[in-house]
Amino acid sequence: MLKYEPHVPRGYFCETINIKDMRYRLLLLLVLVPAVLLGQKQRKITREEYIDTYKELAMKEMERTNIPASITLAQGILESGDGNSRLATKGNNHFGIKCHDWNGKTMREDDDEKNECFRKYKSVEHSFRDHSDFLVGRSRYADLFTLKPDDYKAWAKGLKKAGYATSPTYADRLIHIIEENELYKYDRQVLAKTGGKAHRRSDYADTEYAGGRKVHYNNRVKYVLAREGDRFYNLSEELDLFEWQLPKYNDMPADKVFGEGDIVYLQPKRNKADIDHDSHSVKEGETLRDISQKYAVKLEKLALRNMLEPDAVLKPGQVLLLRGRIKGKRERMVFPKLEIREEPREEIIIDFDADK
Repeated sequence: MLKYEPHVPRGYFCETINIKDMRYRLLLLLVLVPAVLLGQKQRKITREEYIDTYKELAMKEMERTNIPASITLAQGILESGDGNSRLATKGNNHFGIKCHDWNGKTMREDDDEKNECFRKYKSVEHSFRDHSDFLVGRSRYADLFTLKPDDYKAWAKGLKKAGYATSPTYADRLIHIIEENELYKYDRQVLAKTGGKAHRRSDYADTEYAGGRKVHYNNRVKYVLAREGDRFYNLSEELDLFEWQLPKYNDMPADKVFGEGDIVYLQPKRNKADIDHDSHSVKEGETLRDISQKYAVKLEKLALRNMLEPDAVLKPGQVLLLRGRIKGKRERMVFPKLEIREEPREEIIIDFDADK
């Protein structure tokens, strides 16, 4: 039985014991919680875990957009450090995509420059989907979608060429990750499921770019309509393309000035016209370049198909092949330049002193 002194209030001893107990528990929490958190912080996702977790997302995006699942996984692995980077853990950004024209949440991170703006997502699934849409919606990546969906090496090199990353070894690193982890097997699974059919690019024909230009398709080649006075340099900036791309794709000089409604192709034209157009009857004033633009056929290929030079003068009513070849010898018709030769002139001598 406890005895309380008169000057000590009843229950004081019990309260003292409780306070000490609380202090002990608090001290224990202060010691253990940081240790637990530290242990959690040190626990990183392995590459095998990353692949196993996100392979289904990558294959789902391949079915939707035809981007190889192997490429998506390899980029995610490389850009996010197997899902352990700050961008991935804090912002669900697995592909290092910067803000650009992004209207959603953002976060800051040092990259090529300090404190750069990156996109922040609600979930990893949103990140994977936005990665696909980013490649589909940017004209500089249009060439990728002319590649076979199981040619991961060409895709890796194409991403580097299009400027996805600045590292000179980016393509090689992607290929190494794919081959080391056999990620190409996921491409094969998707192709087996879909019967090997490529996704149609025309599904994205309603994509709009800066300036409100609607994208159209001709012979499965993407193009926009020019405005009066447009030049390649302002179109390249507006459509997020390198300056060399548009002149090359359109077989035109870099200083070309466009008129209202002129076709400007955003990716390489085809080697031949679509199945509905076998030939073309030349109209007054038409050039091979005009016909090349009309049917989205490369100028060089059109000329070769008809055994002509690219700058050959055409005659109204002349029929040009848009598919197949002219029967006979496969050589270009080279028209020799006219040479004007001066005949030697007779020398006439007038003798003014001669007798008349």
